[in-house]
Amino acid sequence: MKVISTKKAPAAIGPYSQAYIAGPFLFTSGQVGFLPETGEKAGETIEEQTEQVMKNIAALLKKAGTDFDHVVKTTCFLADMGDFATFNGIYEKYFTSKPARSCVAVKDLPKGMLCEVELVAYLK
Repeated sequence: MKVISTKKAPAAIGPYSQAYIAGPFLFTSGQVGFLPETGEKAGETIEEQTEQVMKNIAALLKKAGTDFDHVVKTTCFLADMGDFATFNGIYEKYFTSKPARSCVAVKDLPKGMLCEVELVAYLK
């Protein structure tokens, strides 16, 4: 196993790693819309936060040597299912290969965030 860490994605805010490689797969921790440089929210809207989540995911995928086309499974968490359509509109721009996915609404996300995405990707 190998820890994946990059300054181009937000640092962990708890006792966990940004991502791990195990065998031929990358497993990421949940990514939220924090700016890597400051650890602050990328904005207050679902659009701003979702775009930043995707940038953070892209940085982890790149560091691991893979990309969005090799993602096999995502788990998405929304603070408000009313944001589902807007979230999906941004999500589908990045996950064009349509990986398997679960998407659920949760009571709260860390630091009042609106969305979070974790994934499993195959290493190309």
